[in-house]
Formats: sequence, structure tokens, C-alpha cells
Amino acid sequence: MSPRSIGLDERLQHYVAEHTTAPDAVQRALIERTAELGDAAGMQIAPEQGEFLTLLTTLTGARCAVEVGTFTGYSALSIARGLADGGRLLCCDVSQDWTAIAREHWEMAGVAERIELRVAPAIETLRDLDEHFDAIDLAFIDADKQGYVDYYEELLPRLAPGGVICVDNTLWSGAVADPDVTDADTEALRRFNDRVAADDRTRQVIVPIGDGLTLIRHA
Repeated sequence: MSPRSIGLDERLQHYVAEHTTAPDAVQRALIERTAELGDAAGMQIAPEQGEFLTLLTTLTGARCAVEVGTFTGYSALSIARGLADGGRLLCCDVSQDWTAIAREHWEMAGVAERIELRVAPAIETLRDLDEHFDAIDLAFIDADKQGYVDYYEELLPRLAPGGVICVDNTLWSGAVADPDVTDADTEALRRFNDRVAADDRTRQVIVPIGDGLTLIRHA
């Protein structure tokens, strides 16, 4: 079963899915292939979140996009499909195995030529970006939670006017609002959420889709 958006029971999730553009054959194949990974499959975004990313990419007219945390490539496929003509997506991940699944399905979807994958620690990739990434139209962060603040601080100065940073898992199954939950990832997400909320450089909103998706742009 595909992951549900936070707060939706099975019946309402089914209703949302029935009234959202459905995954195509390649996306369904990628969902099924990722499910074979077992518990790790929980890192894949929900299908409605993928469609949301495609629409957001299209609406922003994005030509330069960056993704931090690619996993098996569903979110990258979604973003790549929404890019304006000539647009490019840079993906950052540390896993050769998971991104091999991504590459296979990007080829199947006909978007591989729009995507550059760099397998290395994301913070190193971001700090080494050249001048071609000084006007990022869309960024998507969905990686190690304790690195979120650093990724955000590297990306925000490079954000183009009107650009958007999207950050996944910011509700963390509701744990961020439960003071009894104090594990390292939950605390890291709280620090990130508090940092962004207090940042007078930006405007932001947490959208309760997937596991919570924060949209951030310059104030």
C-alpha cells in the first residue's frame, strides 16, 4: 500500500487518491519496486505528494531544481516532469543501490536527460555548487533530518526570486507536537521548524500532505 498523507484514515485516503491524477504505469512500477525493499519503502513519498510536486514545479516555471535525498527516485521523477523546457534537476544522495532503481525508472519515464545525480554527502555537493546554481527555482529536501538546517542554509541564499524550498517530513507522524517524543530525528525536525518559523528572511507554510511538507520562499 502507498503511504497515506498525515491525518487521513484509509477511507479518506482512498477518496483523495480517486480524485487526484493517478500514477502512470512507470510510477506504479516504481512504487511496486520500492515496496520490495521492505521497511525502507516507507521513505517513498505518497503519490498525491508526487503530483503536488509536479504541479508546483510547473506553476513556478522551474528550470533549475535541486533535490536533497533521492531514494528510489519518485520525487525526482515528479519534479523532472514539471520542469520548463530545458530545465535541469540536480539530485543529491549517498546510496548507489537505491539510486540505481531511480535511474532505471527515470529512463523508463523519459526524464533521465533532465536529471543529474551526484552520489556524495549532500552538504558537500551543495557547498560545491557553481554559479549555474545561483538561482534555484525549486528545491526539495527529504534526507537525513539532522542535516535539514544545514541544507536549508545552503539553499536559501541561492533561491531565485519567486523560488520555493519544499521540505518533507516536517510533521513527522505528529511527533513534532508531542513533547514526550525526544529522539534525535524528532528533535532535529523541531529545531528546523522553529528555525524557519523565526526566520525573518522567509514566508512559510506547513501543508499536511504526505508526512508534512513545508513550503518556503523569500519574504
